[in-house]
Amino acid sequence: MSSVTGTSGTSAASQSSDSGNPSANLTDVSQLQNNFISLMVAQIQYQDPTNPVDSTQFVNQYSQLSQVKSLENLNTIQKNSLVLADNLQNLSAAGLVGHQVMVSADSLQLDSAVVGGQAQLEHASSTTTLQLTSAATGEVSEVALGPQDAGSVSFSIDPQALGLAPGKYSVAIKTSSGETPKVEIGGKVSHVRVSNNGPVLEVDGVGTVPFYNIVEFGSSAA
Repeated sequence: MSSVTGTSGTSAASQSSDSGNPSANLTDVSQLQNNFISLMVAQIQYQDPTNPVDSTQFVNQYSQLSQVKSLENLNTIQKNSLVLADNLQNLSAAGLVGHQVMVSADSLQLDSAVVGGQAQLEHASSTTTLQLTSAATGEVSEVALGPQDAGSVSFSIDPQALGLAPGKYSVAIKTSSGETPKVEIGGKVSHVRVSNNGPVLEVDGVGTVPFYNIVEFGSSAA
């Protein structure tokens, strides 16, 4: 009897919680716990004296109910933590407006301004080349960076000196070792937009960049 009553009460409470509020509702859990205790007392009071109910059933069911309440509490704490983390990330991203950042990118938007960047080499390279491919024409332009030791390699792209027309270009670095490091482009954050996937930054010279693509902050990213 007690087993059927406990299962039915839990199912009803779950349906009520799902239809009324998709988040954890501690009030419903507490009410369910109070109802269970009341039913347990009533069942003990009106049980057949010649065939008493096994008390271990009550203990097991109450233990399960307590576990449900603990899980609901944990679920609520986790959801609040995620909301707090999202808010902190949005505030951090908003504070970058007007500041220089270095972002990981495989393309950039060129006009007449010089664009700076860098790459991190794991191996030394006797011949290092920066390749720019026009999205409009497919034409490939190369900038020789010379021999490079392992570590940070800085470069600058002057569209006018290179004779590059304004537009979008894919960018990559080729090395004699066969390594293809990620390209990092520096630019100023013009504004930040909040999306379902987190903050999205508009970086001059790069375009739209997710917040997690930032690899460096501060003046050294200029």
